[in-house]
Amino acid sequence: MKFTLAVSMCPPEQLLPVAVAAEQAGWYGITLGESVFFPEKVDAKYPYTDDGRRFWSPDTPFVDPWVAIPAMAAVTSRLFFHTSVIKLPIRSPLLVAKTVGSAAALSGDRVGLGVGLSWMPQEFAWCGTSWADRGPRTDEMIEVLRKLLAGPGMVEHHGRYYDFDRLQMSPAPGRAVPIYVGGHGAPGLSRAARLSDGWISANKPEAELAATIARLEALRREAGRDRLPFEIMVIATDVFDVEGYRRLAERGVTQAIVVPWFLYGGDPGRIETKCSGLARFADQVIARFA
Repeated sequence: MKFTLAVSMCPPEQLLPVAVAAEQAGWYGITLGESVFFPEKVDAKYPYTDDGRRFWSPDTPFVDPWVAIPAMAAVTSRLFFHTSVIKLPIRSPLLVAKTVGSAAALSGDRVGLGVGLSWMPQEFAWCGTSWADRGPRTDEMIEVLRKLLAGPGMVEHHGRYYDFDRLQMSPAPGRAVPIYVGGHGAPGLSRAARLSDGWISANKPEAELAATIARLEALRREAGRDRLPFEIMVIATDVFDVEGYRRLAERGVTQAIVVPWFLYGGDPGRIETKCSGLARFADQVIARFA
């Protein structure tokens, strides 16, 4: 099992030094989520808190992941970077492919694309896209991105939502960019099982993750994709030690996503606390696990 650092909501000036420290400490990678903007009022509940409220404030920094990833890749040589997740259906698949393909070329193919739908109707309305058909559009967008991020060459697509004749994007990735899917509901799990190279969890306890992984494995068998390589990336809210991560690995987890600067005390907003926490976790968990 690999260990990946989650750096969403980090101040911009901390991202590069945290990436350098993570590589030096032996972490596998870094992942970033996104928040495009913070509407004062929203028409839906946030799905991953008990009361449906957002747990971040309007001034919480969310650097665009595909700006941050090339910057962090430029100061590292080994770390793998992926999103967890970007809100795919508020975007154009051609523009997403251009951005991700460029980041892959700049980083030496050290990127993966984690995608989700978005729970917030305002993001669709204010970005000029449709909320009602976001699910099937996302399925087709993944199909389009598979073609565009497979590597150099002409591709075309003629579907229900997207239609274009033969084209080529350059620079292209040196190898296919993996596409991961987030979500805990039935549609998200089905999408991950049918269409993706891996699944990304939200913050959940170990028991709930185990049940979800079992459902996901059944869906992959139904889709005839259970023998294909597949990443299972989880954020376990009640697992903090080597034994716990070994239990997750036995359940099929391939990547643990961790925010270690909340584990050992100190002000988590300070860069010193972040670097100390990620180094301590690497010594006490990652090295022992390996």
